[in-house]
Amino acid sequence: MKKYSIVIPCYNEEKNIPLILDRLHKVINRDDIEITLVNNGSQDQSNNVLDKLVPQYPFAKTVEVEVNRGYGFGILAGLVQAKSDYLGWTHADMQTDPHDVIKAIEIIENNNSPTDIYVKGNRKNRPLVDQIFTSGMSMFESVYLQRKLHDINAQPNLFHRNFYLEWVNPPYDFSLDLFVLYIAKKRDLDIHRFDVIFPDRIHGESSWNTGLAAKRKFIKRTLDFSTILKKELKRQ
Repeated sequence: MKKYSIVIPCYNEEKNIPLILDRLHKVINRDDIEITLVNNGSQDQSNNVLDKLVPQYPFAKTVEVEVNRGYGFGILAGLVQAKSDYLGWTHADMQTDPHDVIKAIEIIENNNSPTDIYVKGNRKNRPLVDQIFTSGMSMFESVYLQRKLHDINAQPNLFHRNFYLEWVNPPYDFSLDLFVLYIAKKRDLDIHRFDVIFPDRIHGESSWNTGLAAKRKFIKRTLDFSTILKKELKRQ
């Protein structure tokens, strides 16, 4: 039985998968961590790369999602397979250093491994345009949902299984980050944010942050989910 399970959704990340596995191998020096790489309906050679490389790393396993149903769905497909005390996720694009996962684990252990903790990154070294976009979205969500929310999509995320078992109808798209952070705030979890460096991608391109049109689509999708989330609150 592992103590920590980290899910990494992979969508068309054939060139980054070898890099992230190598980096994880360098930073994981304990046997209570498992990494679940989810092939989230990739249309490139991610599946073949995972089949070839994952057996070489004892800490890693794979989950296959045949048809991409969204970023959040890929994460949820990995989480449902995890049996550990602490669960979480990060990205496969190497814009979040896998060592940040170890930092998150250390925060939990330095706090005596409580069940009410939620650990999340806080991105630094981002382009000014992206910072402005993130700040604007965070401000809107904070006012609309009446909870202070910032850098909602920062990675990694790590929390106790008890928190995960409380989720009801989590979203399948990028709104999952908003959903989980909001629920953590609503449950008054002990939230720990720590700085993470967010460099440019080495390979590939973002599946959503590809220009103004993509940002508009992301905003609409997030606002639609925020409306649904607020309606759900009124029923509780």
